[in-house]
Amino acid sequence: MRSDIVKKGAERAPHRSLFRATGLRDEDFAKPFIGIANSQIDIIPGHIHLHEYGRIAKEEIRRAGGVPFEFNTIGVDDGIAMGHDGMLYSLPSRELIADSVETMMNAHKLDALLCIPNCDKIVPGMIMGALRVDVPTVFVSGGPMRAGRLEDGTSIDLATAFEAVGKHARGQMSDERLTEIECAACPGAGSCAGMFTANSMNVLCEAMGIALPGNGTALALTPEREELVRRAARRVVEIALDERFTMRRILNEDAIHNAFVVDMAMGGSTNTVLHMLAIAHEAGVAFDLKRIEEVARRVAHVAKISPSLSTVHMEDVHAAGGVPAVLHEVARRGDVVRTRALTVTGETMGDRIGGARIRDPKVIHPLEEAYSQSGGLAILFGNLAREGAVVKTAGIEAGMRKFTGHAICFDSQDEAIAGIMAGQVKAGHVVVIRYEGPKGGPGMQEMLSPTSLLMGMDLGSSVALITDGRFSGATRGACVCHVSPEAAEGGEIGLVRDGDAVTIDVDGCKLALEVEQEELELRRRRPAPKRKAIASSWLRRYAALVTNAANGAVLRSDF
Repeated sequence: MRSDIVKKGAERAPHRSLFRATGLRDEDFAKPFIGIANSQIDIIPGHIHLHEYGRIAKEEIRRAGGVPFEFNTIGVDDGIAMGHDGMLYSLPSRELIADSVETMMNAHKLDALLCIPNCDKIVPGMIMGALRVDVPTVFVSGGPMRAGRLEDGTSIDLATAFEAVGKHARGQMSDERLTEIECAACPGAGSCAGMFTANSMNVLCEAMGIALPGNGTALALTPEREELVRRAARRVVEIALDERFTMRRILNEDAIHNAFVVDMAMGGSTNTVLHMLAIAHEAGVAFDLKRIEEVARRVAHVAKISPSLSTVHMEDVHAAGGVPAVLHEVARRGDVVRTRALTVTGETMGDRIGGARIRDPKVIHPLEEAYSQSGGLAILFGNLAREGAVVKTAGIEAGMRKFTGHAICFDSQDEAIAGIMAGQVKAGHVVVIRYEGPKGGPGMQEMLSPTSLLMGMDLGSSVALITDGRFSGATRGACVCHVSPEAAEGGEIGLVRDGDAVTIDVDGCKLALEVEQEELELRRRRPAPKRKAIASSWLRRYAALVTNAANGAVLRSDF
């Protein structure tokens, strides 16, 4: 056992003495030591119940013959951090979480790992840390939240609340209606009910084989979710000493391919691209934006989930057959799914999805009735995004898939929100928000506030938005993010001027600035706008080391 380093031999008597102080007995030193990375946090709705899941997991690990050691990670609630400078800390928190998992597991030489994440940066952060440790690992999330309900029975979620702010600002919604939505949108514990970033990543964990079936869709606070936690805990003890199930052996190139397959089939959050590029980097797998676009062109978009112009929520997907049904359906098109990929349960992905079937064709469409024969995300390239940009095609109205508009430029999210609220943005505009990339933000803020304002102000069918920042999974509309290179590193998005023509061509995978190259070179010689100094020493370190979104915003290690 790896843990023998800290528990075997006469020279480890002091170590065993410390272990005994935590409650261990003689017989425990012959058992595998299992780390439980729990992200229980009182301020995040998706995590408020994870203390109980940690208790259940420890109970099951002991029954199965292991010794559990639970530790916790930090987490940022992106919804609460949204729209102010708290969001600067969200993406950087992914690195702190990865570092903390690596630190705890390697400092104490634990044999295997059970991860209990749920939301936003916490899932990819734990995956990245687990890949560095490379021991047998099982993921089990806290589960999605139920959809909210208004008094008239309308199904809503967090995106409804953000968009309601825009309607209220235009005088199209009363204070009373806004309050009703506020009180109903998030009815209890769990990751927000739509295909936002948290649920997207938990679905991808299933597709990568590092979690059990149901991980992405079985609701929080249900007997089914509790049983999933118990099965995951038992399984991590079963594989604790089996090298076939180390993290890097499960999460390989085939697993990453399958993650993008389900991402495209279900139209996941654009953040999944950012996080999966970082995960591929940690796994040592060469997987770039061009490969992602190749997957997108081969995978049919068979499920539309809120906020992608849909009232379907995760509970509906679960009832319709869940992730196995989605993968089984898109696998009917040749070799789209890597069916021979091994999963933590010991079965191949082909075994896992072989018996799955669609139980509700209104939620998961048959291949012949897919929303699109290409994926729900697309990668765009062009003179405005030489290294690439990302758009959630699942959330775009048909008339906006090819759009040319005139730029209106803002050098920060705060300026953009103020401009939108003041009525500066009109039909036919392409809103440009820059200096919000990983380095320029720093921290690459999510832009749910401006995109929700545009939708709430009925501009979603006549205004597009591009940014070197990123969007919440709750964003919808003709919104292009992750533009790389970013403005802070000299990217062309920093050269756009008010009135310039910008073309977004989703089906042609192009993002173009309709300005002659000679003019762009002249603009490049002019000084960039002065940026506000970064007060935080942590964010200064992050800005100095972080790469752009086309590289997953991973931190440089060549120093």
